[in-house]
Amino acid sequence: MRMQAIILAAGKGTRMGGLTADTPKPMLLLSGKPLLEWRLAMSPAATSEVVLVIGHLGEQIERYFGDEWQGLPIRYVYHEQLDGTGGAIRSVYEAGTFSGPALVTNGDDLYRQEDLERLLAYDTAVLACELEDSSRFGLLDTDTEGRLRGIIERPHAPGYGLVNTGAYMLDQAYFSYAPVRISETEYGLPQTLALSARNRSVPVSRTRAWQPVGQPEDIALGEAFLERYWLKR
Repeated sequence: MRMQAIILAAGKGTRMGGLTADTPKPMLLLSGKPLLEWRLAMSPAATSEVVLVIGHLGEQIERYFGDEWQGLPIRYVYHEQLDGTGGAIRSVYEAGTFSGPALVTNGDDLYRQEDLERLLAYDTAVLACELEDSSRFGLLDTDTEGRLRGIIERPHAPGYGLVNTGAYMLDQAYFSYAPVRISETEYGLPQTLALSARNRSVPVSRTRAWQPVGQPEDIALGEAFLERYWLKR
C-alpha cells in the first residue's frame, strides 16, 4: 500500500518563546538536524508523498526541503489562519490535496517509526501514549474494546492517563463532519474525529514511547528520545 503522509507544521510555537521569533518551530535543531527532518525520517516505508502544512515563516521550510527529501516527494499547503489542527487539516482537503486514507501527524512530536507503521492497518485511527503524568495533555476516552469514545479536555484529574499523541489515520469520511470548535478561533482535529466516532469505529493504537516538543525544556527530552530510538540504529 502506498500512502500520503501529512505533517501539520503551520503554528507559531509561542510556548517556545524567543526560540521561534525568527525560526519556525519545526526547524529548531535537535541533535544537529531540524525537528522536521527527523519527522520526515520517521515516515513509514509505505509513504508515497509528504504534504507539509506550513504557515509561520513557512518559506524557510520550503526553501530548506524543496520539492523532495531523500527521494520522497513533498507538496506544500500554506495555512496562515492559525485556527487549530482542525482548520489546518481542512485546508489540505479544501486545496484538493488530500488523498486518503492518509497518515496525519503534528509537526512537533517525535515517534517511533513502528508505531506509525502500525496505524497503517486502519482507515481511521489515533495513536495514544500511556503517561504517568498526563496533566499537560488532552486524554482519550475509550470503550471496552479500545475504540475512541471521546476527548477529556484539560484541566482534568492529574496522574496516569491515555494521552493523544497527535498521530492519526484519516479517511475521506472524516471531512463529512463539520470541524468542532474548541475556542473562539480554533477547531480541533481530535475533537472532530471523536465526533465521527459516534457513528463509526475509531480504533486507538497504544504506545509507551512518544515525545512532544512544545516548550524549551522539551528540546533536551527530544534529543534523549532520538538517542534512544534513532541515533543508535
